[in-house]
Amino acid sequence: MFDDFFVRAILAGVGLALTTGPLGCFIIWRRMAYFGDTIAHSALLGVALSLLLQFNLTLAVFLVAATVSILLLFLQKRQALSADALLGILSHATLAIGLVMVAFMSWVRIDLIAFLFGDILAVSKTDIVMIWGGGILVLAAIAWLWRPLLASTVNPELAEAEGLQPERARLFFMLLMAVVIAIAMKIVGIMLITSLLIIPAAAARRFASTPEVMAVFASLIGAVAVVGGLFGSLTYDTPSGPSIVVAALILFILSLLPKRGRGQVPEGQR
Repeated sequence: MFDDFFVRAILAGVGLALTTGPLGCFIIWRRMAYFGDTIAHSALLGVALSLLLQFNLTLAVFLVAATVSILLLFLQKRQALSADALLGILSHATLAIGLVMVAFMSWVRIDLIAFLFGDILAVSKTDIVMIWGGGILVLAAIAWLWRPLLASTVNPELAEAEGLQPERARLFFMLLMAVVIAIAMKIVGIMLITSLLIIPAAAARRFASTPEVMAVFASLIGAVAVVGGLFGSLTYDTPSGPSIVVAALILFILSLLPKRGRGQVPEGQR
């Protein structure tokens, strides 16, 4: 019914959405959206290093993103600058260094648009295995870290007093972010991965009664956005990665519509 490349794109996108849902919830709860941008921007430096050193692309992106995460934690502990200033410096510096390195490598032909905005229609069966395998490992790690992550999000001091080691949980969370960005870069690209992390989680927030329910809803909304975006891209001949983000945005806007329950008094009549 559909071409193989379209089916592969759906499988890859849904696998990624199921993984980004719970991570996006913690980004929303911890107000770390700018951190996600910083780690995503550092991915281009990983791309440049992989080309320069002829190294595996996904592993290079992960190593650079993990290094930036650890560097950020170190600089925050020194309290030399505020967190948003550090994020701004690291975000723009890593992106600029990556672009400059790519410009110097005149012997390499590289499609920057594909790295910046992704090409989900070009994923292979190997990519799908990596996305689903990496996603399962990430979700298992989140389940293992759920209690300390949630406790440190609500009250870091109380989590420390209970021996939940919130700093260690935060470090692991940042490394999980690096893993997801490394495997997601080919699908939605460096510039759009943060949107896929944040928008489904923000849309799920209104319908969730517990953190666990919100994480599940965020994954489901992300999966719906992937499928809807890909069919929209196929129908209207639009770029696939941005189409997925636009679909997620539409779902977020729909989540803002007022809910009318039985017997609910309209807001203007209260």
